[in-house]
Amino acid sequence: MTPVLGSSVDVPTEGGVADAYLAHPADGAPRPGVLLYQDAFGLRPHLRAMADRIAGAGHTVLVPNVFYRQGRAPVVELPEFIDPSARPEIFEKLGPVIRELTDERAMRDADAYLGWLAESPLVSDGPVALTGYCMGARLALLTAGHRPDRVAAAAGFHGGRLATDQPDSPHLVAGKVTAELYFGHADDDPSLPPEQIERLEQALTEAGVRHRCEVYEGARHGFTQADTAAYSEEGAQRHWAALLDLLDRTF
Repeated sequence: MTPVLGSSVDVPTEGGVADAYLAHPADGAPRPGVLLYQDAFGLRPHLRAMADRIAGAGHTVLVPNVFYRQGRAPVVELPEFIDPSARPEIFEKLGPVIRELTDERAMRDADAYLGWLAESPLVSDGPVALTGYCMGARLALLTAGHRPDRVAAAAGFHGGRLATDQPDSPHLVAGKVTAELYFGHADDDPSLPPEQIERLEQALTEAGVRHRCEVYEGARHGFTQADTAAYSEEGAQRHWAALLDLLDRTF
């Protein structure tokens, strides 16, 4: 793995200024850009470590605090390890924060994040890749449809509500997507039941989107997040193999 440098950066947006973490190879040469979308728990040490690993594979990675309108990360105080007993109190505080991030706001922010990457001397010319976790998988899919000219590939892991029966469901952007997509679903995930997995697969197939959707047997929602009780070492390693393979093919 390539030596990596990480730093805090601020990204101006229409809604204010988003604090973010930037990781890139230490040689400072421009590398393909990757936008990493957080899970609901937000920008924290574990996500910085994930960004470092992607950067170590030869990429420049931006991880914005998508909840910046409510303050700099961490927006909600988090324990070092998030166990089931802590989740109710955390989500009682996070619920209003998550609802404040409408799809319209998120896509305006996506324009800012993608614009920042395009202007950074640490990012090579051309489209970027996305990866997202939990709610971030939803944001990755929406962004791929919103800015197909800027997104070459997008991955989502243990995403929720990706193919609902609502008019704002993310799977409805499939016809606008030109990127290659990969989704790694948890098979124990109330937020993405089998009928939504099937609906997503059907939408991507009918739209002619290059994609692969896989269900990770025995994995719970949040299986990539090592600072939570949902973490699965097997699922996380499978995720890394799939993500880095997608990035290698893309760039």
